[in-house]
Amino acid sequence: MAILMMVMRHPPIEQIWSEGMTDFTKFIRDIPDFPTPGIVFKDITPLLKDQRAFRGAIDAMAAHYRPKGVDMIVGIDARGFIFGGALAYQLDVGFVPVRKSGKLPHHTHEASYDLEYGTDTLAIHQDAFPTGSRVLISDDVIATGGTIAASINLVEKLGSEVVGIAVLIELTELKGREKFSDYDVFSLIEF
Repeated sequence: MAILMMVMRHPPIEQIWSEGMTDFTKFIRDIPDFPTPGIVFKDITPLLKDQRAFRGAIDAMAAHYRPKGVDMIVGIDARGFIFGGALAYQLDVGFVPVRKSGKLPHHTHEASYDLEYGTDTLAIHQDAFPTGSRVLISDDVIATGGTIAASINLVEKLGSEVVGIAVLIELTELKGREKFSDYDVFSLIEF
């Protein structure tokens, strides 16, 4: 009996750019005064619903991190799950969710971070991945950097290495990257 094997071809980042996927900003919609007055929310749903743009974004992130020897993807609750799951599939590695406190069913480690008004807490399963794993953290946006900094703390608490942080959007004026400037950060869009 013959076995049919499919070989996935992963396009290099240069090919993704040559196919016209260089301006992802046209797929981001501004929503003024959401969720509160004075805030301009960056809506990513137009990019997600466009198969070519979504594939281009995932392919670009995967191309950047493929040579880095990623063992596991951590996706941050909730839109980080979208990008993290797709990246895990592309890189042929597992996916681990980082969730809000109280949402994971097994033993967890937790890390708190500051919000504009108050604090919040993220959690990861204590057995999420083996010690020494090379982990890529994925989210949709870097804003103030609190959720990503807390996620780095959780990965390192498990004795593993953060090899990078992949995001779709970075809001540069909020300077969130400064909280983790020693890490490889890859953002496709900067506002």
